[in-house]
Amino acid sequence: MSDAARWAGALLITLVAAGPAAAEPQVSVLDLPFRVAAMRGPTSEVAVAVATSGLLPLARPRPGDPVPETGEEDRAPVVVVWGEGGGAALSLAEGQIRTTLLGAEAIEGLAAAETPRGALPGSRRALAGALSAYLTGPTRGGGGLPGAAALTIRERQPMAVSADPKPVPVTTATVPAGADAVFSTARPRALRLAGKPAFLAATLEGTGGGLALIGRKEGADWAVLARMPVQAGGPVRLAAVGPFSAPGAPQAAAVRADGTLQVWSLAADALALVGEAPGYGAGPPEADLAALVEPDKDGPAELALPAAGGTALAVVGFKGGPPRERLRAPLPAPAATGVAALGRGASSRLLVGLADGRVAVVAP
Repeated sequence: MSDAARWAGALLITLVAAGPAAAEPQVSVLDLPFRVAAMRGPTSEVAVAVATSGLLPLARPRPGDPVPETGEEDRAPVVVVWGEGGGAALSLAEGQIRTTLLGAEAIEGLAAAETPRGALPGSRRALAGALSAYLTGPTRGGGGLPGAAALTIRERQPMAVSADPKPVPVTTATVPAGADAVFSTARPRALRLAGKPAFLAATLEGTGGGLALIGRKEGADWAVLARMPVQAGGPVRLAAVGPFSAPGAPQAAAVRADGTLQVWSLAADALALVGEAPGYGAGPPEADLAALVEPDKDGPAELALPAAGGTALAVVGFKGGPPRERLRAPLPAPAATGVAALGRGASSRLLVGLADGRVAVVAP
């Protein structure tokens, strides 16, 4: 056998042993006739409102499909985007994103409910069944950043069936952020902790930031139960709440001002750091620049969020330890208006609102 033949045979054996190369994530751009300025994911109040408003007769929230790890019990199989000149509901069918164009005015009308009367202007409430929570009391935090002095929680009370129309009784509680702290303008999140409803909100403390867990003990009023130790350097962005290590055990993913991604375990008396990794984008508080990627079957969820600079989307897993990237997909422009997920596991599609008004689709 010649040297060339032996070299070719050795190369073939090496290639076979190495196996096929890992598939790169596919990135495409949706063809939309308007520039996107806002995006809301499937568990958002806007997506559920669009799906139940009659604008999309076939897009109804899935009955009996709650999200117990986040507490946001309603969801719809759509992502909603809008901007000057138009809006659209985006759904997933047979692996493809389908677009249903809607009027921007109709969507903006539904989005107005995100900010109830008396709430911090421009803020968004969190919903969990009969409970809602929203920021109140405009103020300033350390460094002059805008914030809110309190979190107001409203709960609809059960009432007897009657032939006479009566207003639904509602109880209201106001929870202050605490001494030397204010709440960040970012949207609070609902969750269930040990079977009980709770809320998680970002705080500003001095020149740093953190997270506060708000709940109530048996027979007690709503109050701050636990806090994350203050993280120096600026605000902390609450990326998502989900079962990142094990099903049914909610954890909080947060991004520090320096781009460090952290995952925190949640308990009624403490928040504990599980793991962290640098290199991710914090983003503005008004945009949901992160999304849960739910597994095909029972198992931990993953997190999709922009890398530092926003020019790539990363999918990160935790599994009880530090964050580890499963994939990173380059984006045609920086992420700016939102990140959302449709579908589950390997068949999911990740949508990214870009700074130039387009929407990128990442197929993991």
